[in-house]
Amino acid sequence: MALEADNISDGLPTAQARGAEFISQQPASGGVFERRRTEQDAAPAASRTPYFAKGGRLRPFRLLKLDLRNLRSRYLSDWTVFNQQVLASAVYIFFTNILPGITFASDLYVLTGKSWGTIEVVFSTGLCGLAFALFSAQPLCILGVTGPFSVLAENIYKLCNEHFRVDFLSVMAWSLIHAGWMHFLLAIFNAHDWTMHVIYFHKAALELKRTHSHASLAAFLYAVIGAFGTCILAILLSTANSWQPLFHRYVRLGLSEYAAAISIIIWIGIPRIGELASLDHERLEIQTTFRPTNPDRDTFFVKFWELPVGWIFLSIIPGAIITVLFYFDHEISSIICTVRRYGTQKPGGFAWDIALLGLTTMVCGILGIPPANGLLPQAPLHSESLMHYVDAERTEADQQDNVSNKVSRTYEQRYSSFLQAAFIMIFVSPPFQKVLGLTPTSVLAGLFMFMGYQSLSVNPILERIAYLLTPPSELAPLPANVSWLGMHAYTITQIVLTGIVFGVTLTVAAPAFPLIIIALVPLRLTLMNKIWTRETLRSVDGWACRPGKPEDTAEEQAMAFDEKSVP
Repeated sequence: MALEADNISDGLPTAQARGAEFISQQPASGGVFERRRTEQDAAPAASRTPYFAKGGRLRPFRLLKLDLRNLRSRYLSDWTVFNQQVLASAVYIFFTNILPGITFASDLYVLTGKSWGTIEVVFSTGLCGLAFALFSAQPLCILGVTGPFSVLAENIYKLCNEHFRVDFLSVMAWSLIHAGWMHFLLAIFNAHDWTMHVIYFHKAALELKRTHSHASLAAFLYAVIGAFGTCILAILLSTANSWQPLFHRYVRLGLSEYAAAISIIIWIGIPRIGELASLDHERLEIQTTFRPTNPDRDTFFVKFWELPVGWIFLSIIPGAIITVLFYFDHEISSIICTVRRYGTQKPGGFAWDIALLGLTTMVCGILGIPPANGLLPQAPLHSESLMHYVDAERTEADQQDNVSNKVSRTYEQRYSSFLQAAFIMIFVSPPFQKVLGLTPTSVLAGLFMFMGYQSLSVNPILERIAYLLTPPSELAPLPANVSWLGMHAYTITQIVLTGIVFGVTLTVAAPAFPLIIIALVPLRLTLMNKIWTRETLRSVDGWACRPGKPEDTAEEQAMAFDEKSVP
């Protein structure tokens, strides 16, 4: 979705709350608000507070209490903001959520022996999305069924069906129930204190590959044209705000805000024109009745209690893997949708949302549908679509120089997440399922490319990759203690590690890839700060991290502790 500018100020004003001075987990991370304390008071407290004492890191329910307080403080105000940009954001996120979800549904239909299909994925995405829109502490986070979980479900199905001959849905139900209570434990014992988009281009290629194997050569060639056409038209329309003086400004605004939706609708209709209508286009697979995909199931309910006791306990293992995957996915998506770029001001609540995620995960297991969790690409795209600019307080020097001081803000509300989830739930009904069935897979591939473009366009790593190809004489000067050699080495390390993690998902070790991601956390926190300077790490990672990193200054370390302590 188009926005007017990319250059924003990092100096955001500190939030105030009813006469008391508060600080956020930073405006960049949407965390809890706490009373300000001096560094001299906070730093010693961090080292001497016992884990289970008041304010200790493992003090049960500490963050949950803070999150609940923050939820009460923001809830009513979340329903007071509604405008055309919020509505446009809801439409945009609806398309970027439901269409990729149906792709994963097509994969799951084959990989889980028809246990899950389109109806289950749409039902889960809508149900969990509504729950989080209504009750979460951070409504900017978007939920859906993810590709990594699809990979995990495939491997669990193979083990159940081919090796152990046990009912897949019952094992998955218990796995999700175990994952639910593990989420509760993570929330109760403040696990957030211990933690710190190329995929969509790959999915676009897979969609075209699938079309090539199922359609004629002519249909495949059109699919390639349709995919690139969908992506290019969406990108072109997203720049409509810069077309002045062409069209009225409200027309330009509408074209930019609804760029993806307009492009999708146009390219859904083009294959029905003239001789193109006679081609054997690949379209999304849908259902015509509201019932489970598996013909052996009559209702959305799993008799999980009929599973042998031994398998109930063995299900703890996949449950733990799901917990790790969901916890990191949701934490990261909650952080990156509130980074400093978006100028978010309201408090979030990581512990509360993890507990809510545990509840929805349990419910999905009992209903026999795949669980939804935080979507990494859609969450920042959601914030991006809600971002706008306001006038900051101007100093006397600015007024004398006639300088316009704009800062970014995001419409922090619940309507956009609620509406997109409600739209998705509507498409559970058979008539709307048929509407989805009109969508060619080429349009889906184009949407994937557009989402990849949108994600990478705001990610500094793309710029740093370009620097790798830039002659040294053309590179700009860097801050003190930061060298281009260090920046390049860090960028190459990121690319290599990303390739390794992605490669693992293509092997038999795919179910263990969340453990590899976990292993990278201590690597980042302990080893990398010994290889790169503090200033280098702040330059490459500071845009997406919250306070509390090893390379932070003493003042920032104290602030990080201060934010997570009870008043």
